[in-house]
Amino acid sequence: MHDAPTHAVESSPGTAADGNEPLAAGLKQRHLTMLGLGGVIGAGLFVGSGAGIAVAGPGIVLSYLIAGALAMLVMRMLGEMSAAMPASGAFSVHAERALGRWAGFSVGWLYWFLLVVVLAVEATGAAQIANGWVPAVPQWGWVLIFMIVFTVANLASVKNFGEFEFWFATLKVTAIVLFLALSLLAVFGVLPDTEPVGLANLTGHGGFLPHGWSGVVSGVLAVVFAFGGLEVVTIAAAESDDPARAVGRAVRSAVWRILFFYVGSMLVIVTLLPWSSMQPGKSPYVAVLDSIGVPGAGQIMNIVVFVALLSALNANLYGSSRMVFSLAERGEAPRALLKVSGGGSPRSGGEAGSGGGVPRRAVLASVAFGFVSVLLNLEWPDSVFLYMLNAVGAVLLFVWGLIAVSQLRLRPRIAREAPEKLTLRMWGFPYLTWAALVAMGAVLILMLTDDTARPQLLWSAGATALVLLVAGARALRERRGRR
Repeated sequence: MHDAPTHAVESSPGTAADGNEPLAAGLKQRHLTMLGLGGVIGAGLFVGSGAGIAVAGPGIVLSYLIAGALAMLVMRMLGEMSAAMPASGAFSVHAERALGRWAGFSVGWLYWFLLVVVLAVEATGAAQIANGWVPAVPQWGWVLIFMIVFTVANLASVKNFGEFEFWFATLKVTAIVLFLALSLLAVFGVLPDTEPVGLANLTGHGGFLPHGWSGVVSGVLAVVFAFGGLEVVTIAAAESDDPARAVGRAVRSAVWRILFFYVGSMLVIVTLLPWSSMQPGKSPYVAVLDSIGVPGAGQIMNIVVFVALLSALNANLYGSSRMVFSLAERGEAPRALLKVSGGGSPRSGGEAGSGGGVPRRAVLASVAFGFVSVLLNLEWPDSVFLYMLNAVGAVLLFVWGLIAVSQLRLRPRIAREAPEKLTLRMWGFPYLTWAALVAMGAVLILMLTDDTARPQLLWSAGATALVLLVAGARALRERRGRR
């Protein structure tokens, strides 16, 4: 296999760090800030959190604290490397520089596969909601509409992606802020027809930890993957005017606020309602809004979830196209995907958002596989597509693990060769990086012992092994060619 590049601060040809990034710098700081805030706020929080509450009770607050802390550490590591070496491939480029081409190839393709498969879930979920509103349009018709709209938007210019995500994230953040404000007023009995609830729901119904610490641990397993999506902000930063500064500000503003949104939401939910009343698959947010008398709570949350799904679809299409473009830049994907649209990049004197510098073939390649995934999800949701979904179930942990290992390798190199590039530093290095790796290992062990999560882990391990095998075969072939 290839050795890692000698210098940590050197760039692969065509990456942002060497000043030759061919992609347009059409994203502004407000786009990245809201992408960092809203990119991780999705259906997993608004609906999926009910499953976590069911297994952990009020202890779900601790589960979110633990899972959120792990996500924050990963984002800090990724932010440190991306601020020092911004590139459209982000952690795939970092893995290549730290560990060799096999690592960049593996993590890049696995992450691309993860995004285009999950894209199908988001498109199908949004279509189901839209079909409930307008039954005259079949579910597959809504999927087609969404895919076409976001494909056109991503083909036009990166500014379109940024604007879509800015307003999507603004709506999601506003919804959570309003939810927290109303819930706090209800907790203290300020709203009409409400009384202060006190701590009865936190200490009753089996206590704060009705299932003990094992419940908290099970809660971590149920919620940790909801934090996936934060990584896209470091991919997007490469298409801003000042990538190093932009990613640093986005990471700093995002991690604490996201933890506040997640943990704050869970705390008011389990304070207002008995945890035993929560049902997996049903939104605890709707239950709270119904309990405090908000009219049409279910429909309001349907709108928020709908926007969250479209936001995730848009972000995944963007992230997958940039990842496969970066792989092509480094010779790890077909070179034909390197074609970018004309119109000028701000770095070469063009106008931001003019339509230039968009990797249109990479966008089309990603959306084409996304269409295939959607068709499989519509036709065989319990067989073919289920196997694909299981195959990416634990890939996020593999990606996070390689981010941590890459940061362990690259931090000393950057500090030695270009310390001025360390504008954003990982806390408590290297101890907290090692702690994060241990925590990821613990989550994998939990998945192995959990009957529900075990198939995802085994299928994901198989997909990872297959990609690693291909990476090893490529490296062996190139080594023989040099000889």
